[in-house]
Amino acid sequence: MTQACFRFHGALERFLAPAHRGRAVWVECASVASAKHQIEALGIPHTEVGLLLINGQAATLTQRLREGDQVVVHPAMAIARDEKRPGDLPIAPPRFVADAHLGALARRLRMAGFDTLYDNAYADPALAELANREARFLLTRDRELLKRRQVVQGCYIHALRPEAQLGELFERLALRHWVAPFTRCLTCNAELQPVALEQVSERIPIRVRDRHQAFLHCPACDKLFWEGSHWRAMRERLALLGA
Repeated sequence: MTQACFRFHGALERFLAPAHRGRAVWVECASVASAKHQIEALGIPHTEVGLLLINGQAATLTQRLREGDQVVVHPAMAIARDEKRPGDLPIAPPRFVADAHLGALARRLRMAGFDTLYDNAYADPALAELANREARFLLTRDRELLKRRQVVQGCYIHALRPEAQLGELFERLALRHWVAPFTRCLTCNAELQPVALEQVSERIPIRVRDRHQAFLHCPACDKLFWEGSHWRAMRERLALLGA
């Protein structure tokens, strides 16, 4: 066996047993244990790890632990709390797949314009494989799901309420820079297309035709959308998030 000293910072402490929070902890590790193996054994999915220091030097999760190592772990993408400039951002907006318990969050992400897959019939292995194959962030409140080897990008969602979950994700991934409201179907995630009132007038209630001129059509599931009260509510939510 090997002993190493671990110190976790920020949101990572929420995953730890109470006795391990707020202080350095000496842990017995297998002689061939990697940093990833031991961090996950302590309850923290590898997707939640950002800066990893071993004996003061930047390290990777695959690094083997040695006797007396001093391991310091910071949360993933904590830098997103600071103001990001456009040049610091990835070249494309992040894409997501949400697990069965995050349907309301998936709907809000779609409303904000983010490509978000969701199906409450997805099994855990399929979710992990889909996230890996399509380079999507896997969103879940199941830490064991995020520990799967196939998962490269993921976010454990701490909040319980959908609005708070959306705010948490906006902060962590600086999503406000990518917002494109009402460009995706809330039901099936396909990109919406503008459609003339004349083409869909028979499908629109009279009271809506009298009040709205702009309509959007989903080419995948054939649904129609217009700027009703739920759109205004979403714009207010996004404004509160700085988008």
